[in-house]
Formats: sequence, structure tokens, C-alpha cells
Amino acid sequence: MGILDYFKSVDSLTAEEARQFLKTRRPEDYNLIDVRQPREYERGHLPGAILMPLGELPGRLKELDPQKPTIAY
Repeated sequence: MGILDYFKSVDSLTAEEARQFLKTRRPEDYNLIDVRQPREYERGHLPGAILMPLGELPGRLKELDPQKPTIAY
């Protein structure tokens, strides 16, 4: 399975659309990943977000459920 199997092609979400998505679903129904660096994550992140810096993403894909929508920021 490759990286593209985990991310289905979708239009970008605005901040408000992402907020509504997260508000209307249970955390176990989606993957929420923060692709920033650890220092940025430590300064603040969305509740439930998994820190997965962009450079680590290819090696950590198995941590994501490919059957769930994924929001990365």
C-alpha cells in the first residue's frame, strides 16, 4: 500500500468546513494528523491530532486507517 492509498482525492476544506467536519463526527471515525514539526505541535494542536511530521509520513502510514477520511494540517 502506498501513500496515495491513505489520502483520497478531495477538495480542500476551509477552516470552517474542517471545524464542522470535526464537530459532527466522533474522533474514532477519522484520522487527524498534524504534519508540522514537534515544536510547532507542542505550542498547540487540535485535540486528538497525531503528530506525524511530513518527513516521517511515508514510514508511518500504517498508523492510519485507510478506510477513514484523513485530515492533515
